[in-house]
Amino acid sequence: MILFDSYPLGKIQLKNRIVMAPMTRSRTTQPGNIPNAMMAEYYAQRAGAGLIITEATQISPQGQGYSFTPGIHTKAQIEGWRKVTDAVHREDGKIFLQLWHVGRMSHPSFHNGNPPVAPSAIKPDAQVWVADENGNGSMVECPTPRALTANEIHRIVADYRQAAINAMEAGFDGVEIHAANGYLLDQFLRSTSNYRTDRYGGSIENRVRLLAEVAETVCDAIGAQRVGVRLAPYITARGMNCPEVIDAILLAAEKLDALGVVYLHLSEADWDDAPQVSETFRRRLRQVYGGTVIVAGRYDKTKAEAILRNVYADLVAFGRPFIANPDFPARLEKDWSLADFDPTTLFGGRETGYSDYPPYRQS
Repeated sequence: MILFDSYPLGKIQLKNRIVMAPMTRSRTTQPGNIPNAMMAEYYAQRAGAGLIITEATQISPQGQGYSFTPGIHTKAQIEGWRKVTDAVHREDGKIFLQLWHVGRMSHPSFHNGNPPVAPSAIKPDAQVWVADENGNGSMVECPTPRALTANEIHRIVADYRQAAINAMEAGFDGVEIHAANGYLLDQFLRSTSNYRTDRYGGSIENRVRLLAEVAETVCDAIGAQRVGVRLAPYITARGMNCPEVIDAILLAAEKLDALGVVYLHLSEADWDDAPQVSETFRRRLRQVYGGTVIVAGRYDKTKAEAILRNVYADLVAFGRPFIANPDFPARLEKDWSLADFDPTTLFGGRETGYSDYPPYRQS
């Protein structure tokens, strides 16, 4: 099957076409949102994937929106991530760091009581996970954010550049720029969350500008063959149902192709009645973007093999199955049964429901 073939991603060789999708798990050491040995064990257990994309990682304190999520902007965080990359590489794995700024998907508790920032002062229809000093968390409503100034936008571009440089220092094989799922760069892309009248708002060309600038500076800093971008063409939640988003994403893909970014990662809607990604869109994307395409969104073995054979994608990402199945690629290849994860242990806590899921044992 194609799914289990090796694949050249830029200058690195993947042992299969299975990607571990980014999943927030909120297990960092506090204070400081520092990656730790427990996280290193968790990712190393899952190094059977051709590529691991880490949980979303804030590029700055301003970029945080959930409790206990990791950063990549302090020396301690870089050293913590080095434990993770070393552990994954010892298991012959490849790992990219997902760079994240949440924008309005945040809460004042992360910002000294100040509102989160966004393209425009528009409240999202969304919640974020906030924990107290004892580690007990709950979902809370996001407030109305304040609009970023032009100078602040320029600083954010610089933050992405430095975060990518920090990721290389931490030993990552590359980075993924998170421009999907209603976070900051996605907020700029969409007319429903971007009411700006300056060069970062209004026309589709202007709304794509920030993503293009971020991608350009990150590619310049670490090389385009180490840079991927995640996009969400059919996501409508969190107030992101923009009628022009497909055109915006296709224009972004064209610009990213010109920069030479190594892959585009499509976060496809995965709820039961979600709109289907059309073949027209998949064909148009291939026309404007010549690099690797990764798809994610409730794929199983049969669906993954079909989309690879149709050449609409080159790699397939899986999220939830990796939680309770650290050896998921082997289980998929050998048709072994999959374990179910405990939803109460997804965010926060220790090893329970995180790194204590066992590999498959044949009876």
